[in-house]
Amino acid sequence: TRAVYPFAFVLDVHYEIAGATLTVRVDVTNEEPRRAMPFSFGFHPALRWPLHPGTPKDAHDLLFSHPEIATVARPRDGFLAPQREANPVDADRVLHLRDAMFEAGALIFDTLASDAVRYRTGDGSSVRISFSGMPHLGIWSKPGAPFVCIEPWPGFAAPEGFAGELGDKPGIIQLAPGARHSFKMLLSVAN
Repeated sequence: TRAVYPFAFVLDVHYEIAGATLTVRVDVTNEEPRRAMPFSFGFHPALRWPLHPGTPKDAHDLLFSHPEIATVARPRDGFLAPQREANPVDADRVLHLRDAMFEAGALIFDTLASDAVRYRTGDGSSVRISFSGMPHLGIWSKPGAPFVCIEPWPGFAAPEGFAGELGDKPGIIQLAPGARHSFKMLLSVAN
């Protein structure tokens, strides 16, 4: 990786299951002795959609922990497109999942109020995804695919037209020499 990312680092991933909760913790350590390391990180869990065979896909939604009113972004050619879209989360903090909403790519909540979402069906089954300290969220699927990705991130793709250095890109973390930064995501299942 040094040819394209010239920084010494360690990435440790820890998994723990307790009851109905999976905790994933990631530690990023900058092993550079004298320089800061610019980096970003994101969780990318894909969950079965529908949760139960035979359940219609459009019977699923996401319940956000806080009201979401900021516009959302979409990707285009690996960058964030400059056009913004109205936030599809309703006043009850619910995003109704439909295949068609992903035809234009991921929904990128780059100004996020929530620190958790509950992926749920009308029968009460759900997976709660908690991600304190992760201020952005990507939600995507390939139309017709049997999964939906609910991805907490501290950063996101560069805006279209960005030509600066990696360290200047929006969403980049500057990690001091020898420092460590941790990220945590919890997935809790309820039936």
